Amino acid sequence: MTETRETRIKRMKMRSMRRGIKEMDIILQAYAERNLDAMDDAGLDRYDALLHENDQDLYQWVTGQVAPPAPFEDLISDIAQTFQK
Repeated sequence: MTETRETRIKRMKMRSMRRGIKEMDIILQAYAERNLDAMDDAGLDRYDALLHENDQDLYQWVTGQVAPPAPFEDLISDIAQTFQK
């Protein structure tokens, strides 16, 4: 059975706020709440893939300590800007 869009977004919002590292919980929860509902399917696919990445890596990418991999560059930049707002 395929997930509905609504269920998928709810799942990703939950995964965004239950990461393991409190800093990433805060950053990704804020981003998810502000952006997931408006994303197209390709954007949701990219964000879903990002949620499978390691928190330590994500934190370094979002804070600019390490450059993110090419497939995530734009998304990480958007997350970092959302968090700074």
